[in-house]
Amino acid sequence: MKNISTGILLILLYLLVSFNGCVPSKPTEETEILPSERLISKLESNRRKISSFEGSGTITVKSRELNTSATFNVTLIKPDSISLTIMGPFGIELAQSLVTKDEFKFYDALQNTVYEGATSEDVLKNIFRIDLSFSDMMDAFIGSVNLTKHLYKQPTKYLVDGDQYVLTYVDSSNGEITNYKVDVKELGITDYQLSKNGNVILDGKYSNFNDVENVAVPYSIEVRNRREDQLVTIQYKRIKANNQNVSIDFKLPGDATVIKW
Repeated sequence: MKNISTGILLILLYLLVSFNGCVPSKPTEETEILPSERLISKLESNRRKISSFEGSGTITVKSRELNTSATFNVTLIKPDSISLTIMGPFGIELAQSLVTKDEFKFYDALQNTVYEGATSEDVLKNIFRIDLSFSDMMDAFIGSVNLTKHLYKQPTKYLVDGDQYVLTYVDSSNGEITNYKVDVKELGITDYQLSKNGNVILDGKYSNFNDVENVAVPYSIEVRNRREDQLVTIQYKRIKANNQNVSIDFKLPGDATVIKW
């Protein structure tokens, strides 16, 4: 598994850390300032509106080891299927993956090799190089964040700063501080920052949003892993949600080498 392209793994990693943000503003007079519990409830309700998602675009990854771009297609069907294809120049397929709650398959087209096995948190971490649950992965591809744990919890700090809500959650048990900035008019998270023990680990900015099924979905995403000095920029060209005819077609060559993980 270590021979899988470093570029592909970094692309997969940064696809998993994006969050939803703002869309064009409504007139100020139409805006209602919400208490924190109603704001979190509305954001969580929007997240749950999307049952299937299809997107394609370009990803640029910059790090100490890599500076490259690739095009990709992603399809997910809640609650149990994610398919991701990474393409090289001229639309040549480099890698394809299918992950469900029960099993995964990863096809390295250049080596004509398939890696497959049972899905577990350890497997997901080894493949995608990030410690996320399956459900969190699905939210990340859509550009959303699961706020279920905050539905009945007051933020440590909550205020309105100009045209943005600012929410801060402090977890004293592990030293983590999470900050969200939310567009007041359109109820989308525009900025996200995760710190631990006083050090910023991850931050992101999200823009160019379109209304998809009455949910603000980002077409432009910039996420920086400060600890690893890595930056990813994602530009979606096409997004479709809740297509009743969506399906995942994962076909492999008959002569591919299969490696059980």
